[in-house]
Amino acid sequence: MRFRWWYGLVINIVLAALVITGAARLMGAALKLRITDADSGKPYGQWPVKEGDIFAVEFIHSVNNTPVRETFMLSGLEIRPIASRFSSFGAGIQTNLEEGQELARDGEFLLITGFGASYKELNYIVGTVSDHLLYIHNEKISLRDRCGKNAHIRIRVKKGIL
Repeated sequence: MRFRWWYGLVINIVLAALVITGAARLMGAALKLRITDADSGKPYGQWPVKEGDIFAVEFIHSVNNTPVRETFMLSGLEIRPIASRFSSFGAGIQTNLEEGQELARDGEFLLITGFGASYKELNYIVGTVSDHLLYIHNEKISLRDRCGKNAHIRIRVKKGIL
């Protein structure tokens, strides 16, 4: 049996396709946490993240004027709340525990854990009187400085090249 010239060509094309798709998968597998304008999609910032990373958004609650910190964990392209920390109950603050949730003290704060939900995106309106802060990778980022006062923002996890 004679080796035909086109066998080599076919093998090289198949190998090249495997290399290209493998490289594209590796590059496309990178995750980023992205903040955009909720209406226009204008990007305000993005950070490389990986499965299991944790970030938090902290703000002063507009009604009872006390700090609230919402902490989230990344699960694929989903954002899972893992804790809500606040200093006092009041309008707009969760008062009833859902199944699986627990309320505990964290120093001078109250802490709710055991959330079962997950989200594709989070939406916030950046404070006009007080700031919203993003805590990610040991950084503290002012969302008011980055996005502007009263900005309607969307936080999502995206797949792709950073």
